[in-house]
Amino acid sequence: MASVTLEHVKKIYDKKVVAVHDFNLQIKDKEFVVFVGPSGCGKSTTLRMVAGLEDISEGTLKIGDRVVNDVEPKDRDIAMVFQNYALYPHISVYENMAFPLRLRKMDKEEIHRRVTQAAEILGITEYLGRKPKALSGGQRQRVAIGRAIVREPQVFLMDEPLSNLDAKLRNQMRAEIILLRKRIDTTFIYVTHDQTEAMTLGDRIVIMKDGFIQQVGTPQEVFDTPKNLFVAGFIGAPQMNFLKAKLIKNGQGYAVQVQGITVPLEEKHNAILAKKGVGEMDVVLGVRPEHTTVRFGNKENAIESTITVNEMMGSELHLHVSTAAWDSVILRLPTVDLDETTRSSLSYGNKLYFNFPGKVMHLFDPNTEESLLYNKD
Repeated sequence: MASVTLEHVKKIYDKKVVAVHDFNLQIKDKEFVVFVGPSGCGKSTTLRMVAGLEDISEGTLKIGDRVVNDVEPKDRDIAMVFQNYALYPHISVYENMAFPLRLRKMDKEEIHRRVTQAAEILGITEYLGRKPKALSGGQRQRVAIGRAIVREPQVFLMDEPLSNLDAKLRNQMRAEIILLRKRIDTTFIYVTHDQTEAMTLGDRIVIMKDGFIQQVGTPQEVFDTPKNLFVAGFIGAPQMNFLKAKLIKNGQGYAVQVQGITVPLEEKHNAILAKKGVGEMDVVLGVRPEHTTVRFGNKENAIESTITVNEMMGSELHLHVSTAAWDSVILRLPTVDLDETTRSSLSYGNKLYFNFPGKVMHLFDPNTEESLLYNKD
C-alpha cells in the first residue's frame, strides 16, 4: 500500500492548451479519494498522469517515497479499471483475470489462488468459465475490477467505472465498491462526474473545474461549507437555490434581507464575518431545497411564491416555485405527513409561502463568487 503525492502537477497539450493547472494533493495510504467535476474539468487527465498513460508536463508525482514521473505504467505498481471494461472477448473470465499475472510469469498455483480469491470476493466464481459476451454489464465490470484486484497493487485507479450501468445497477455496484474497499484496504483514486458517487464513496472529494481544484474535503465538509458558488451548486441534488439578497448589520451581529423578510445569522457565522471585517453589501444567498420550510397559509416572515412545477419523487415532492424577485426556486417537501387535501393544493398556479433559518444560509460575494462564510480554520 502507498500514499500518492502530486506537487504542482500540470498538463499542457500542444504547448498551449492547459488541461490541468498546478495540481497539489497528498493522498494518504489506504485513503479513498474521489475526483469529481463536469466533463472536461481535468479529472480523468489527472488520473491518467498518475497511471502513466499521460506524460506530466510540469511538477512531481510520487507513489510512496518514489518519484514516478518517468516510470513506465507497468512498473508503477498500480491497477486501473476503465469505463469500458477493456476485457478480451475471445478468452474466458478466468483467463481475463489471470492475464496480467501470466505476463509477470507468476507461478500457476499462485495465479489460481489469486483469481479464485478475487472471484469469491466479487461473487463471480460461477462465471469464471464464461466469455465476457455471456455476461451482463454489471458482471463485466466485476470481472474488470477482479482483474485489477489479482495484481494486488499499491494503488487502485478507477475511471468512471459505473457510468455505463443503469441506475439500479449503479446503486448496487456503489455498495459493492464500498464493501470491496473494506476487504482489500488499499489506496483508491476514483474519477466520476456523478456527485452521488463522490459523496457516498469518498473519504475525501477533490472538486475540479476547468483544470483547477476548487475544493478538497470530506463529503460532509464540501456539503456543509462549500468554498465558492461552483462547489455549492455542484454538490447537492436538487442543486442549491441562489438568490439575490442584502447583508446588513443587525445590532452586534448580521442579518440577511431577502424579498421582504429579515433572517438573522447564527453566532458562529457572525464571528466569521466580523473576523473578516465584512460590511453591509449585496450578496448571493444560497439555500438548499431541503433546508426550506413550507408555510401553508402562514405569511408571517415568509416569502410568497407561486407553484410552477410539482415533481413527485415518492418520499418527497420537489416544488418549483416563482416569486416576485426570482423565476425559479426549488423546495423539497417530505410526503409522509401530507394529507390528501394538502397534496391537492400543491398544483400549478397555487400560492405557497416558505422561509428558512439563518443557520442553513450560505453567503457568497457576487464579484469573486467566494463564500463569505468559508473558514480555513
